[in-house]
Amino acid sequence: MKRIKFILFLVVVLILSACGTTQTVPVTGRKHNLLFSDSEILSYSNREYSKYMQGAKKSTDAASTAMVQRVGKRLAASVNTYLKNNNMASEIQNYSWEFNLVADKEVNAFCMPGGKIVVYEGLLPVTQNEASLAVVLGHEIAHAVAKHSAEQMSKKARQQYGTMALGTILNSAVGSGAGDLASGVAGEYFSFRNLKYSRDNESEADYMGLIFAAMAGYNPEVAVPFWKRMAELGSSTNNDLFSDHPSDSKRIAAIEKLMPDALKYYQASGYVNNNNAVKKPARKPNRR
Repeated sequence: MKRIKFILFLVVVLILSACGTTQTVPVTGRKHNLLFSDSEILSYSNREYSKYMQGAKKSTDAASTAMVQRVGKRLAASVNTYLKNNNMASEIQNYSWEFNLVADKEVNAFCMPGGKIVVYEGLLPVTQNEASLAVVLGHEIAHAVAKHSAEQMSKKARQQYGTMALGTILNSAVGSGAGDLASGVAGEYFSFRNLKYSRDNESEADYMGLIFAAMAGYNPEVAVPFWKRMAELGSSTNNDLFSDHPSDSKRIAAIEKLMPDALKYYQASGYVNNNNAVKKPARKPNRR
């Protein structure tokens, strides 16, 4: 019996290894294998986003709304240009950028797969300026660009395969049921807005977000004081920016270590000393 169980387990492992597609995360170059297609993710995401916006109240603060949209669009334009300049133009079709400020006092923001971005009014007193807002939006956009939602869903699906390995999973995986199981996992366990990422994903989003803000011409050095302000809030606030996050001290130390690299993107952005200029960010700077 143990031998049969082991053989079934190996079969499942082989099936899972053959499933999905291996993709490269922009900026970091990390590779991951995803069981969900872009079309599947966008379908789930759009449904969740529409559901959320139906119950949300948009901010009536015209100036703050305009700021969120201005910063967001500038970031999106830079991200799109980066993808074009680095042979990833096909990825742009996966994003339909949209930026909303909602009347909610939570210190929070999120970006759905596909580029639907929501900022809570409660975040703005903590960001204090557009550059810090860009760091936050860059972090949230990074989750979408790195396809962290698909990665987490794929991990969950693989876990489900493993727990069912000695039951109906074998027949399901060999037949057409694999996709049904993956869809079931997504539908049952995930709401994109509340999706919890791993610490590795959070660290990657910190790095990518810092780079996105820098390439859009926002001084990345504001990131350190911003995250210190966030750390001062502690766990008393209900926000998702700290979901499965590294410790405050480690997060800030990591950002400080990444700052020289981010400053290269900032200097190459074309915005330095000319904040009103709109120039295309350069290709990835050469690293020494």
